[in-house]
Amino acid sequence: MKKQKKNLQKPEASDCRERAIGLLARREHSLLELRHKLRSRDCDESDIDELLEQLVKEGLQSDERYAEAYVYSRRQRGFGPMRIQAELRERGVSDQLIGQFIQFGDTGWLDEARQQWEKRFGTQAEDYKERARQARFLQGRGFSPEMIRQVLNQDDWD
Repeated sequence: MKKQKKNLQKPEASDCRERAIGLLARREHSLLELRHKLRSRDCDESDIDELLEQLVKEGLQSDERYAEAYVYSRRQRGFGPMRIQAELRERGVSDQLIGQFIQFGDTGWLDEARQQWEKRFGTQAEDYKERARQARFLQGRGFSPEMIRQVLNQDDWD
């Protein structure tokens, strides 16, 4: 069989737009994610900048929509506010937008931490080593030290 040569030409700006719209049709993307994906598909850097600006103006890309959907999705999967905040920062979402969708004082986060603890452990730690293991689990899920303390001190539960 004859090998086909890979097209080494850079894609046209219209091809990059189609790729970007295809990515956004599957799920929301942050500007930073979209930029990385378009770069990996060999789109020209100047085309990417112009394209992303257009997509934002047209309302096809929105970091606000992305952050809202991301927080909802990760929260449904049992992750805490600290982890979600860090993940959003990695994806280029501004602290201002993150603050709109993550309120650390929200009592729902504590309820979520308790649910995750009950689902994983269900019983109070018998010794310090087990208590530390349970705390590390909750910390890895992204809950704050104060929330972890409240979950592990079950005498304080309402």
